[in-house]
Amino acid sequence: MNAFDVVVNFFKQGGFFLYPIALIWIIGLVIAVERFVYLMKAGSGNKRLWAQVQPLFERGEFAEAMELTKGSETSLSQVLHYGMSRIETARRRDDIEKAMEESLIEVIPNLERRTHYLSALANIVMLMGLFGTVLGLINAFAAVAQANPAEKASLLSASISVAMNNTALGLLSAITLLLLHLFLETRTTTIVDSLEVATVKFLNAVSESHQRAAAAGGAGR
Repeated sequence: MNAFDVVVNFFKQGGFFLYPIALIWIIGLVIAVERFVYLMKAGSGNKRLWAQVQPLFERGEFAEAMELTKGSETSLSQVLHYGMSRIETARRRDDIEKAMEESLIEVIPNLERRTHYLSALANIVMLMGLFGTVLGLINAFAAVAQANPAEKASLLSASISVAMNNTALGLLSAITLLLLHLFLETRTTTIVDSLEVATVKFLNAVSESHQRAAAAGGAGR
């Protein structure tokens, strides 16, 4: 018996509730794949942009860095653009920092979008599997109580198959979705932390640039 036949028999013996459980599982997997691709692109895009702008920040060339961020659609470019647009008008470091915090509030929800659905779907499939298990056990007790002695064994076996198959698929789906949720949450946290680190490094670069400018002005006198 090949794997396809095993799956077909599994669903035949598992009853109706296996189908909605499988459907929700597939929906969760699609969400997980979409989020994984998005986060991988976001993380790699941020790394490439930071490798380009960091040397410019160290040299105080913020205008050139501004041009690079304009041509990028990454989350890091949005955060840095907010900060660099305030350099000329801000009187204090805190003003630039508040602008970048505002941009983080806009960026982070895009990174976290739909990921929380996975934990909710995991709970749903687990409960649906439990519900299918309970129905299978109810049918098993009914078979023992009402069926003819010759039919009891086959009816009991079929009902227990329904219960166990629902339990198995519900647990498998829930465990898979919870692990994917954990992975994506960890990945999202890593990206958010990198944005915060980049924000601090940018602010330090701005402060050092201002200090160098002040020192050069004092020396010119």
